[in-house]
Amino acid sequence: MIAFLQNLVDAVSLGSLYALAALGIGLLFGILRLINFAHGDFITVGAYALIVPSTDAVARMFVGDFNVVALTLTVVAVVVVLALASDRILFRHLRRANPASLMIASFSFGYVIQNLLLMIYGGRPKAVGLWSQLNATIEIGALRVPLLQLIIIGVTLLLLLGLTLFMNYTRYGIQMRAASEDFVMARYLGIRADFVIGIAFAISGSLAALVSLLFVTQTGVLSPQLGMSVMIFAFVATVIGGMGSLIGAVIGGFVVGIVSAMLQAYLPADIRPFRDAFVFIIVILILLVRPSGIVRVKALTERV
Repeated sequence: MIAFLQNLVDAVSLGSLYALAALGIGLLFGILRLINFAHGDFITVGAYALIVPSTDAVARMFVGDFNVVALTLTVVAVVVVLALASDRILFRHLRRANPASLMIASFSFGYVIQNLLLMIYGGRPKAVGLWSQLNATIEIGALRVPLLQLIIIGVTLLLLLGLTLFMNYTRYGIQMRAASEDFVMARYLGIRADFVIGIAFAISGSLAALVSLLFVTQTGVLSPQLGMSVMIFAFVATVIGGMGSLIGAVIGGFVVGIVSAMLQAYLPADIRPFRDAFVFIIVILILLVRPSGIVRVKALTERV
């Protein structure tokens, strides 16, 4: 029983990361019908914001020169600026494009970001000692749980609560919900489309930055493809949760994370390297039963 609870904490922690990443994807899809494949690269940029180029082969760390709040705000600011710039430079000019064109544009933009990171930092992974004290283990009864996992779960729950309150009880949140229900009608009613979309990109970028901080603290490694692994599972989580549903994105993130962690813990050792194949088999089974996702949403309204 103790071993199961230990694995369950690991699973919920992983699911929390996927839920945060899926929220960033689902938020933009709900308003723009944009499947933002560059979201994973936003996560990568947030991680690389922790280092600055130097003359030696390994970038000089400046984490020690900042406290937690300042460092977090710096990384969030970098990714938010990137997200807003992507909208201003690229997606604003594709407002009337179909979802497939938007998806291809986001994929291309993400590929450009990856190659820029390769040009600046090189392709070799880099070790990062970010907040290593958070990897300390604490005892809860008979359980020995890494403090970082509890922080990841707690941060996720706080952000979900904050985003829920923002979407339901603030003027701009209500406008974003209206735009996600019927974008065209929302514009007819006087909602400033570009401003609402800018808020959505800013929130999505903030979520990506926080995912990058939590992920790097947990793994301690940077690479230009860092965000892609998170992005793949977050996208799958968004699909099985229900495209266009923020609640569905969160549920999907936890489902994918819990399934992945439990398979890692309980699959026989000889087939454990093929864990991801079993994860996607389960995803297929879920979609066969619920093709529209776990949370059903209204039919998507196309923009004109």
